Parts: sequence; C-alpha cells; structure tokens
Amino acid sequence: MFLRLVQEGFLFALAALWGNRLRTILSLLGITIGIFAVISVFTFVDSWEMRIRNSLSSLGDDVVYVEKWPWQFGSDYPWWKYMSRPVATYREYELLAERTQNAEAVSMTTNLNGGVAKAGRMSLSSATVRAVTHDYAVLRNIELAQGRYFSQAESQLGARTVVLGAKVAEELFPGLRAVGREVQVMGEKLKVVGVLQLEGNSAIGMSMDNEFLVPINLVRRQRGGDFSKLYPLILIQPKKGIPVAELKAEVRGHLRAIRRIRPTEEDNFALNQISFIANQLSQLFNALTVIGWLVGGFSILVGGFGIANIMFVSVHERTGQIGIQKALGAKSYFILLQFLIESVVLSVMGGTLGLLTVYVMTLVATYAFDTALALTLGNIVLALTVSMIIGVIAGILPASRAARMDPVEAIRFT
Repeated sequence: MFLRLVQEGFLFALAALWGNRLRTILSLLGITIGIFAVISVFTFVDSWEMRIRNSLSSLGDDVVYVEKWPWQFGSDYPWWKYMSRPVATYREYELLAERTQNAEAVSMTTNLNGGVAKAGRMSLSSATVRAVTHDYAVLRNIELAQGRYFSQAESQLGARTVVLGAKVAEELFPGLRAVGREVQVMGEKLKVVGVLQLEGNSAIGMSMDNEFLVPINLVRRQRGGDFSKLYPLILIQPKKGIPVAELKAEVRGHLRAIRRIRPTEEDNFALNQISFIANQLSQLFNALTVIGWLVGGFSILVGGFGIANIMFVSVHERTGQIGIQKALGAKSYFILLQFLIESVVLSVMGGTLGLLTVYVMTLVATYAFDTALALTLGNIVLALTVSMIIGVIAGILPASRAARMDPVEAIRFT
C-alpha cells in the first residue's frame, strides 16, 4: 500500500513539474549551481590527493630520509637553526649501511645538472642526472623496459654506465633501441645499460622519465670525492616486520655516534618520512574541502529557499485540487507525501544536473588538458543524498500546510 502511494505521489509530482516547466527550470538552478560547486571542489581535491599519494607511495612509505632539513614545517619553523647543519656524507652512508641491523636496504642519492646531453645528432639542452648507489633500485622499486640496472661492480667502481628515463631514451634515440649505445653527459661518454619503464607525470615532480641514472661513485670520482654542495640524501628502508620507529631509533643512535654528538646536544640531522608530507597535504585538502562546502553551501541554501517558495506557490495553486482529493477520501499523509515527493524530485533533478555538469568538466579536463579528474561514486552518492535532504527540508512546511487543509474550505477556493 505504501509503495503504491509513493508511486502515485511520484506521478503527481512529475505531472505538476512538467505542467510548470519554466518555473521548474528556474527552481533547479540554485541546487544545480550549489551541487556543482561542492562536488567540483571535492572531485578536484580527491583526484589530486589520490595522484599525490600514489606519487608519494612510489617513493616508499616506510623509507627514512637522512638529511639536515626536517620536512615538518610550521609557523615557528626555526630555519636559521638548520642552516649550519652538515649534509650527509658518503662515509656516513657506508657506516650506516654497515652498522644498521634493521635495514633491508641503504642507499645514497643526489641530483645534479649534467649539462648538454648528446647522442649522435640528437641532444638535450639540460640533462637532469640522478647519482645513486646500488641499493637505490630496491628502495625506489625500479622497473626496466630495456636492459638492466647497474651491477654491483659497476656501482662500486663508478663505471661509465647510465640508465635512461623513458622520455630521455625516446628523445635521444627515437625509434631505436637505446641499450648498448653511448650518450655524452657530464662531459663523459657513458654506455646505456638500461631504460626505465615510463612512469608518466608525477603530481610532486618526482618522475624519473626525464632523468639519467648514473653510479654515485662516478660523480665522486669526477669531483674528487666531495659532492656536499649537491645536497646528497641517505635513504634507509627497514626489514619486513620492523617498525619504522624502531629503525629510526637505531639510525639516530648510530648517526649520533658517527658524528660524535654529545648526550646533552641535540641532533644535527633530520630523519624524515614521506608520511610527514602526506599528513601536511591532508590538512591542506581538508581546508579545501571546507572551502568547497562554504562556497557551494550558500548556493544550496538559496536553492533550498527557492524550492520551498515554489512549493508554497504550488500548494496555493492546487488548493482546490487538494480539497477534491480529500473529499474523495485521500488521507492527509497522502497529500503530505505527494508534495514532499514533488519537492524531493525537484531537488534531486537539480543535483543530477549539477553532477552531469561536473562529469562534463572531468571529461574536458582529462582529454583537453591532460589532467586526470574522476567523479567518484562517493561524491555521486553525497550529491544525491544532499539533494534529497534539501528537498525534504524545503518541502516539509508546504507539504504540511497542504495536508492540514480543510477539504470544504479548499474546495471553496476553486
């Protein structure tokens, strides 16, 4: 019985909305604009948060970065205190690799400008070179499209070998197999031993597609062992089952001993994790979410008042019809349900139009601007739920007024 009443109420609502198409369209605008504003912000935030988190996870969620600058910033960030701290050295890397029992892999890496890179007639004006130790492939989970990674001997001896990023290989050797050929970079002729899998654009600019990977000892040999100005980092990954906190405590003890820091002195180094950045980004995304609610909330509120106003007008226009329905035996709850469904349908239609507008926006952003945006199921459910709630709130007073009408007085209104 209840489902039949809902069905009849729904048909009454559609007939009423179709009979006043212009008024219906104008009533939809407020909800449509509000849902579009809220869900478009949520879609942007969710898509970029997912991209950034995926990019960060590729760097290793459990990897500890040893350097002089901490990644946790704040309003009272004493940057001047960290300026005089020493950078990590190759000797410290060797000692940490030797002493750290809970480490699965220990690596050192640094970036430098390799100048113009040449291969035959092809060239790149500014080559980004990443110098790494052997275990970097384990920490970064490197995948190869061609060839191989450096051998242990090549890494230790600083052999004149290079692994190319996917885009670098395509630009220097278009249509050719790069492995086995030579490139000139950093003033050296290097043999290509491997090509990395294409990673695509990274939300945090950490893609290796445009990089030249070389053994760090090759750079040390060029610079006489001192490359402190390049700001090298030490990366340490714990063994399976070892908590990151336990690894950090061990590394901290070893590094304090290596640098001969007195017990009363504070650390002159930082132990960073990717989770630090992820947590700060979460705060930023939460702030953007609040802004989305504030911006879209006003439009939704205005739209709700618009729907309520239209429903009062609709009740007034159909007063005689309500009286006839009651005279023929219609119950008050049926009249209430009829107008309430009409309000909800109107609001959900506005929300659906807002969702369709957001979906079109995601298609344009994805295919025209190469920016991946995705309208998630969670945001769709949220938009429809908010629309239904606004419809109920906006329609409850007009529907209650219609349900309380005296049938005799209502019929006299005709």
